Amino acid sequence: MSCGFDRHPAFEIVGAADAQIGKPSSGARTLGCNASFLRNIGVEPLELDLGAVNPEELCDLLALRDAPAVLSACAPCTGFSRTLARNHVLDDERNSLVVRVGMFARVLRPQVIVMENARELLMGRFAGHFAALRQTLEALGYHVVPQVHFLSAFGLAQRRERALVVAMTKEHPPLGLSDLWAGLGVREEATHVRRAIAHLPEVKAGIAHASDPMHASPRILSDVNQRRLAAVPHDGGSWVDLIDHPQADELLTPSMKRRAAIGDFGSHPDVYGRLWWDRPAATIKRECGHIGNGRYAHPEQERLCTVREMALLQGFPDDYQFASSRLANLYRHVGDAVPPLVAYQVASLVHWILGADRPAPEDMVLPGCSLTAEDIIES
Repeated sequence: MSCGFDRHPAFEIVGAADAQIGKPSSGARTLGCNASFLRNIGVEPLELDLGAVNPEELCDLLALRDAPAVLSACAPCTGFSRTLARNHVLDDERNSLVVRVGMFARVLRPQVIVMENARELLMGRFAGHFAALRQTLEALGYHVVPQVHFLSAFGLAQRRERALVVAMTKEHPPLGLSDLWAGLGVREEATHVRRAIAHLPEVKAGIAHASDPMHASPRILSDVNQRRLAAVPHDGGSWVDLIDHPQADELLTPSMKRRAAIGDFGSHPDVYGRLWWDRPAATIKRECGHIGNGRYAHPEQERLCTVREMALLQGFPDDYQFASSRLANLYRHVGDAVPPLVAYQVASLVHWILGADRPAPEDMVLPGCSLTAEDIIES
């Protein structure tokens, strides 16, 4: 989200904080995302647990002299996502970060607050966290505009459904992204994988391209995984296509065989799957760094999509440089992110909310991404 605002001419990032927790079991500093933030935005985030720090203390540490125009508060989506079975039963402790945004709003008094999360933030089993936040913000004098969007509708080359919340003080109009896009649409080809990554040079698994260290993917260490991927048909194939393969007994895992036997594939066809050239990518999640975790293989080449390819599909500008000594963390930085292509549109929306004219299509396009102003058409 910060990238979208940082690259918008109307905004400047004045402070940030993140605990850099890769997984609840791994502790702070393991994700290393603050280094990527510093490299691209030029602001070093404070390494703080926002679930514990006092809002007044945060203001002092950030040396904020005035109330910020915008507060971006994007809690982890892991505890809300419907794709994790435990989230249908257990309330993840990190979900309480959503309610704490009200505490920071009370002290920081921003004119606008923006928040992005899984759609279940607004409609899931634990949507009570958002309901409590909304009650707090409305008591503080904010309009709250919650919406759920498929981000491909805004030009992202990915099938990604997300909740977006925009809250603004009462003197400003209550607008959301649907208002920004009213009467507009996107040419279908702008959302295709082909548009986003087909121009990149071919690389082999485990070898970074000489001109771009981000254009790299992990080596496929397992011989059976190499053979499995090679057998998956190009341009949208998946392991389901291997059921009738002559070497199916070797190539299918036990879980694949069980699924095939009962004829119930669920979401499992995406596992070890290839992207289609002429469709949006599948949802890119934080653990997108392995071909067995979803439909993340290149449409034609025998490898996982590279960090650069994943980033372009996630709406990062093509000059963005991720920073980590661990390749797996680079993939997590991509999968955890609010797509900057959409965050830039959020920044344009907020600029409008704060009194600017309604943005023209060319003002909604983040340079360096696959979406162009010519792709935005009247609907």
